[in-house]
Amino acid sequence: MGADRLRRGRGRAWRLPVVIGCGAVLLAGCASIPNSGDVEPVKASPRGDSQVRVYPVAPAEGADPNEIVDGFLEAMTSDDPDFAVARKYLSKQASQSWQPADRTTVLAAAPDPADPQGPSGPDGPGLTYPLYGEQIAAVDAGHAYQPVAPEPYNGAIHLVQEKVLDTKEWRIDDLPQGLVLGESDFQRNYRAVNKYYFASGQDWLVADPVYIRQRIDPVTRMDPVTQAVKVLLEGPTDWMRPVVDSPFPTGTELKRGTRTLEFDDRNALKVPLNAKVDNVGREQCRKMAAQLLFTLRDLTSTRGEQVELLRQDGSSLCVLSGDQAEEFAADRTSGSSDSPYFIDAKGRLSQLSASSKEPIDPARVPGPFGDGTLPLGQVAVARDEKHAAGVSQDGKSLYAGSIISAGEVGDALVVSEAVKKEDRLSAPSWDGNGDLWIADRDPKHPRLLRLADGADAPRAVTVDGLGDARIEALRVSADGVRVALLLSEDGRTTLQIGRVERRGPATEQTVSVTELKAVAPRMETVTAVSWAGPSRLVVVGKEAGGVQQVSYIQTDGSTAAAGVLPGLNQVTGIAAADDEQQPLVADSDDAGIVRLPTGANWQTMVKEGSSPVYPG
Repeated sequence: MGADRLRRGRGRAWRLPVVIGCGAVLLAGCASIPNSGDVEPVKASPRGDSQVRVYPVAPAEGADPNEIVDGFLEAMTSDDPDFAVARKYLSKQASQSWQPADRTTVLAAAPDPADPQGPSGPDGPGLTYPLYGEQIAAVDAGHAYQPVAPEPYNGAIHLVQEKVLDTKEWRIDDLPQGLVLGESDFQRNYRAVNKYYFASGQDWLVADPVYIRQRIDPVTRMDPVTQAVKVLLEGPTDWMRPVVDSPFPTGTELKRGTRTLEFDDRNALKVPLNAKVDNVGREQCRKMAAQLLFTLRDLTSTRGEQVELLRQDGSSLCVLSGDQAEEFAADRTSGSSDSPYFIDAKGRLSQLSASSKEPIDPARVPGPFGDGTLPLGQVAVARDEKHAAGVSQDGKSLYAGSIISAGEVGDALVVSEAVKKEDRLSAPSWDGNGDLWIADRDPKHPRLLRLADGADAPRAVTVDGLGDARIEALRVSADGVRVALLLSEDGRTTLQIGRVERRGPATEQTVSVTELKAVAPRMETVTAVSWAGPSRLVVVGKEAGGVQQVSYIQTDGSTAAAGVLPGLNQVTGIAAADDEQQPLVADSDDAGIVRLPTGANWQTMVKEGSSPVYPG
């Protein structure tokens, strides 16, 4: 609402102070630039602090019902401590029962109050204002973002007259629980952050995206760094909980009264905890510190170099540096190359130079995939960049082999019996465990398969909730905990993410994909997808009535205006590296194999080729 509601409404001008940048006289922190003095270290500070602030206004004496409703909707968009001003629009009982932190409902635009209906209500005569809008998402009490296909929102605010001091004033006595915000106000007030937990039974970290307040949280009065630590200690989101672990002892919290955490001039942070951690061992503490470092590294303008955990009495529990924390990264087994691969016009696996400023002749890999012995149609390179898996040009057979030495290709690992090429094997994908995944799209026998270590016999993976949909393509995350699926049904291809659950010993492990969730419900169809970091996907698709676009989408389904990338026509494939600094690579029918360097437009690397991939 806030700035959003200033642009729309029911014809009444609501006087609300809004501070934009340094153009407002009263904005603290805007100052002239000094031209003398010593150089001093500057502490890291949270990024993304919006320049637009909404300052709520308390209800005026004798305010009419329209002003009460508009004023309350505005006040919900502010950072006012405990929403104290917003509560002044509520009756005494409603103020006590309203819990703004319980839920945030996100609408495409600010909620639109209709003309009042009344008198009505259980407490006697009153007025009911229906609230209308188009809901696109919700954020639950665990800070998890949940997108929905745009659907009508119907809420209501009920007003009665209540005695305030010596007069009767209109106040809200019934309202939707939590906050109801337009998308622009949500993006102004909240920011995404990845909190990290360990993949169950493993020693690498998995990103679990949530949303926290951009500035001081109105309810807890915590700054963003402290908020991030708090939500990490609260444990994983409901969707992620079955497949991750946290070494923090149950009941671990920040030391009572902690509301501000600041990195010092060495980019080091001390985190005071309660007595639950007092007897934690060194290795467990190192893992706890790694969770914190990974969680906080995107919150500050400079990378956090060190975290020190403190016992309740203030003594040091352990210290971990940023470099030491990298041993817990999910992609640490990846090869050293930063260059993507592709299949050339003759079906040979070749490697491009992503860092070269000019197109150069690609280098073919050693072995049967690069020498033309086995012409390929689809390919996936293992994360260690020593092996690859390829699908034959007719889409019928899957093979695996070395890409660092010569040799002969062995027997096919998987063979599809489908009659049509488009019904046969999908492109393969490697996870961080070294397992190989592929989908057989045979209408008579569709199946998702996993080959342990990329060589064992294929074993079927059940997909709960798949129904009549068919898996067209898949990409497994580096951590092996999530899989992105393109599912086709009734002429539409959608993007969904499933949780990968593993049970039993490695030699007899059963694997299933559970609790599918839509990631891009606003897209009518999705053409291609690739992982682009620990909790981000790059997607090719289009919304209803729109044109094809390439955009970034978080794995929780949230998006940002900056997520839409420069236009590119007829994109059939997309590839991104685990390292978000590496350029995107795409396959375009118009331009060939192209890349997107930071701050530039798409550039052609080779005119003929297909299936661009980074390892994974």
